Amino acid sequence: MAKTNTPEPATLLILGASGDLASRLLMPGLGGLLTVQPDRRVQLVGAGVETYTDKEWKDRVTAAMKTGDASGPAVDELVKTTSYLTADVTKASDLQKLLAACDNPPAIYFALPPAITALACDALVGIVPDGVRLALEKPFGVDEASAHKLNQKLATLVPEDHAFRVDHFLGTSGVLNILGTRFANRIIEPLLNNTHVESVEIIFDETLGLEGRARYYDHAGALVDMIQSHLLQTLAVVAMEPPAALDAADVRDLKALALRATHLWADDPAAASRRARYTAGTIDGRKLPSYVDEEGVDPKNETETLAELTVEVRNNRWAGVPFTLRSGKALGAPRHEIVFTFRLPAHVPERIRGSDQPNRLRLDLKTLEMTLELDVNGPGDPYTIDRAELRAALNPGQLPAYGEVLAGVLEGDPMLAVRGDTAEDCWRLVDPVLKAWKKGKVPLEEYKAGSQGPKRWA
Repeated sequence: MAKTNTPEPATLLILGASGDLASRLLMPGLGGLLTVQPDRRVQLVGAGVETYTDKEWKDRVTAAMKTGDASGPAVDELVKTTSYLTADVTKASDLQKLLAACDNPPAIYFALPPAITALACDALVGIVPDGVRLALEKPFGVDEASAHKLNQKLATLVPEDHAFRVDHFLGTSGVLNILGTRFANRIIEPLLNNTHVESVEIIFDETLGLEGRARYYDHAGALVDMIQSHLLQTLAVVAMEPPAALDAADVRDLKALALRATHLWADDPAAASRRARYTAGTIDGRKLPSYVDEEGVDPKNETETLAELTVEVRNNRWAGVPFTLRSGKALGAPRHEIVFTFRLPAHVPERIRGSDQPNRLRLDLKTLEMTLELDVNGPGDPYTIDRAELRAALNPGQLPAYGEVLAGVLEGDPMLAVRGDTAEDCWRLVDPVLKAWKKGKVPLEEYKAGSQGPKRWA
């Protein structure tokens, strides 16, 4: 989380600064950070293959700051001092010029496609100054082997705690609130184990369709786009043991232990997974074509737009509890939540009627609301049970997700970054599923856009 003391001046060098990621997420996130922390000073250096005049670049940065409602002296200073250089980031000579333009050992953010990022890392060998930090967007490789190879390459450039594999989900207020909800409440933490919990769901269902992302999404699909990264990282936070301190070393060690203990349910990739894609339908009055008819989609890829994966965390706390991770597009209602379903009471007195629903604890990652579903005496017959919900608003935090992530990158605090071994572990879980799907062991089902998924999944 962002610190409140005055940070040292820092430099952020964005490779691929002319792209969508930089203008839509990175720079607004940086602006949000500077708005909340007006004493922070950051030099922004942009680089890309496009050519901008100084005014054009500063206008672009200014527009991005406005997108994030950023303002204040730190924002004004950043816009005043920012610079942009046209460069081929796969050439060592161009990268040396970029490094020379930085006032401090920079945090280099690779806002680039994975293949270009790998080439840029090759070009950085032998020219990286001490103190440089590298920030890379997911996906980290395309399978476990390539993730391992990428980690080996990064290890030749910087120490592990200077390699920031960015998963912005870890910087969202919804995920950060898991830490406080779990570890600061005596009545919650002792119940989160296999003695009391029947199942856990981590769900991220969207009403949005493809939205012009075919170039990336049609080769990734819901499993790789969401579950392999965001939802498995969320699972690690949900399942980890309580840390001694909320710092990078403890949190990342315990996340790694949780993921290392995670296995596909029954060790069967076909039985542990489901997949489907949407057909034509309507969502909130908006007509969507079938996924296969979306522009840029190749039906031969058999890309899923809804994926579900069930795993087990085989340790003393969670063994035997199914964790179901699900994410999909073009669904009828958004659902972004973590749900703990508790076991039924061991015994309910005979005269009490209606107590046949389990208690549930819900953490909504979007609305930032915690709900506890309980059974209570009804308003009429005192022996008839009614359902009640206790609700609490969770802290939305001061920073957007990328503001939290960039705070860690600029300060050298990797608590919210994905460690190399956990990046490989996520692929360890997903690779067998992708292979089973490719062999046709799991049918590619269909669901109408605007529905809640295939009927039999209900």
